[in-house]
Amino acid sequence: MDWRAFSVAWLGFALASAIAPTTPQKVRLPSVVLWAWERTEDLRFLKPGEAGVAFLARTIEVDRKALKVRSRRNPLHVPPGTPLVAVVRVESRRLDSLTGKSEAMVATLRDLWHLPGVVGLQIDFDATRSQRSFYRDLLHRLQQTKPPGMTLTITALGSWCLGDPWIRDLPVDEAIPMLFQMGPDSLAVKDALARGGDFTVKLARSSVGYSVDEPFVPVPSGRRVYAFNTRAWTEGDFHALKARLGR
Repeated sequence: MDWRAFSVAWLGFALASAIAPTTPQKVRLPSVVLWAWERTEDLRFLKPGEAGVAFLARTIEVDRKALKVRSRRNPLHVPPGTPLVAVVRVESRRLDSLTGKSEAMVATLRDLWHLPGVVGLQIDFDATRSQRSFYRDLLHRLQQTKPPGMTLTITALGSWCLGDPWIRDLPVDEAIPMLFQMGPDSLAVKDALARGGDFTVKLARSSVGYSVDEPFVPVPSGRRVYAFNTRAWTEGDFHALKARLGR
């Protein structure tokens, strides 16, 4: 990893955000959280308590020889005091490239717990069946490094929360069912929820992930909504999202 590049990138982010350190024990995420992916995002239109922000902080690509770590390069502007979740995207196409790398991966993420304004860490990894034991080990190790008051969450395929509930005992605080871009599982997941059902995994019953450019799959009320936008967020997009959610 190029630590000098990371430091410069994060310094720019911290200055743009104008965030004072928070006390994690006292922070609760709002009912709406905006995903801010790898692009410039100006969310200063948010009012206090209106939304949290889950921002892509780091991408880790795993190959046979090493971990390729890319830190956020684009500015993120948020109002002071906005609760932030640092998102880590993990990419790996081969099982053998993951073997023995969970400890090294945790070492590259340890500093994210201490970034200004951050109240939790979220892992985004579409693990294949052969990668699940690695993923479980990674999450156990991350849980052991978690400071008091912080949260550890994951994104989850819809099928992981229904007919293939292998995530039910993972050491995380929350699994967020991703109900967009679902691919082959789309019809089965939508059908199960349309019949008034719910996710079989308890970890997946407190939140849901939507994209603003797709229909919202109905879920039981009272859940935190993580919202993805295919373009940079605008104030109009945010108010349209709230109207669709009735919030």
